[in-house]
Amino acid sequence: MSQITATLDALRAPTFDHEELAQRFEKASPRERVEITEAIDGKTQARLWEATEGRAVKIGEMVPRDFDPLRPVIFHGKNSLAAFTRFQKRFCRPTRDTGRDELWGYNYQPTRWLAPLTGPGYFVAYDSPQGPGGVAIDYTQIPPGKPVDWPEIHDNSFRLSRFIYNGTIDYLRRVSDHLLIGRATRGGKDMPNYFLLCREDPT
Repeated sequence: MSQITATLDALRAPTFDHEELAQRFEKASPRERVEITEAIDGKTQARLWEATEGRAVKIGEMVPRDFDPLRPVIFHGKNSLAAFTRFQKRFCRPTRDTGRDELWGYNYQPTRWLAPLTGPGYFVAYDSPQGPGGVAIDYTQIPPGKPVDWPEIHDNSFRLSRFIYNGTIDYLRRVSDHLLIGRATRGGKDMPNYFLLCREDPT
């Protein structure tokens, strides 16, 4: 049985054995982890969110503190929406002159014709121990800088971003070392929108 099949079978079980699920996901190869992530539907994502309550993650685990400023780390994403479910969130540490413990990032849209309309969806991420997840991805804050190859920075009232990201804060919980589950909120209220992030190990 492949790690993909074994992990998906563990996800389909009536109740999750969290440790078994995390171990199976971590045993998978980097390519397999992305395939598993992209195979998990919205209903299962909602179950994962509930099952991971109390399993916090911190920004220092997402992008190591010893990474150079503006060095990107890519997370492959799968959301619970009806269409355009695959994406990436790209994170980096801020420039040293900010003096703030946070990450900067944006949403990469692989559908090229859609990206100029919906993006780039910039955000600031920070530890949020009092929130429903350990890390907040805050679209109400826009980073003042970026890596040179990232798209131009716009706030989230830009084009169709106002309907997707504007006023939104996402929260993250840990499934395993490489897999996170997130949920969107707007105006302090939970939304029925979930997503998975699978970290790509930097080379």
